[in-house]
Amino acid sequence: MHVKESSKPCCSHKSKGGGDMAVPPAYSDLGKAAKDIFSKGYGFGTVKLDLKTKAQSGVMEFSTGGSSNTDTGKASGNLETKYKVNELGLTFNQKWNTDNTLTTEVTLEDQLAKGLKLALDTSFVPNTGKKSAKLKTGYKRDYVNVGCDIDFDLAGPTVHAAAVLGYEGWLAGYQMAFDTAKSKLAQNNFALGYKAGDFQLHTNVNDGTEFGGSIYQKVNDQLETAVNLAWTAGSNNTRFGIAAKYQLDKDASLSAKVNNASLVGVGYTQALRPGVKLTLSALIDAKNFNAGGHKVGLGFELEV
Repeated sequence: MHVKESSKPCCSHKSKGGGDMAVPPAYSDLGKAAKDIFSKGYGFGTVKLDLKTKAQSGVMEFSTGGSSNTDTGKASGNLETKYKVNELGLTFNQKWNTDNTLTTEVTLEDQLAKGLKLALDTSFVPNTGKKSAKLKTGYKRDYVNVGCDIDFDLAGPTVHAAAVLGYEGWLAGYQMAFDTAKSKLAQNNFALGYKAGDFQLHTNVNDGTEFGGSIYQKVNDQLETAVNLAWTAGSNNTRFGIAAKYQLDKDASLSAKVNNASLVGVGYTQALRPGVKLTLSALIDAKNFNAGGHKVGLGFELEV
């Protein structure tokens, strides 16, 4: 299921010095503008149908989605309901999918302190009896965005922590995961970025072995471009890609991307009417064009 996400930075405002200052994004959202150009508007090898509806009061949301893999024929689906108690800052979110996994999340935001978010995320698989729980915390304000999640496990919890600092367009982040059962770091990541107007630069190092970088540029109101690069220390496994999105008009857009493996992706999105969106996409193996194996995708979104 695809849920629409806003591409606007959160909580942005002018700082006292007159510069453009915003609450930094969460670590997982660093470089998001470039990621979206590479990922949104495509659905290779699947046929998808998504439906989303919201009560007029805005306190209740319901969404459902289904997809079928064109290669294997395997179908999957999910249901999600969200209920908000705005005066208490509470959100209740329940999900179910065709793997028979039930998930419930309760979130409390901006109540104990402005910018503080607390959440309890639980899941249950009736077929196996498997249960899991995660306690999530996050705090954001000018110049800083921090978070700490505790993933509970019978063998011992895993602690996930991340922090992002921002100043004058510069962003620096750190992310770690500590496995208490083995008493060792399971994740150790660093990131550095810069954002100025319609330009964004992001670099990251994961566990000292995986290196990556991306550049996002909004050329004008119609055209957005992105470049990404990644490589692994001690190997020749370098990945490179370029992507672009062009807004044909207010209701239609065209996306295209290509990588160093000569895989070419194209996507076309058309708003048929308010709340109704159609997406067509194709992945072409340019290196083995005559061998077949190309993939197509169809997506249909309805929001009422």
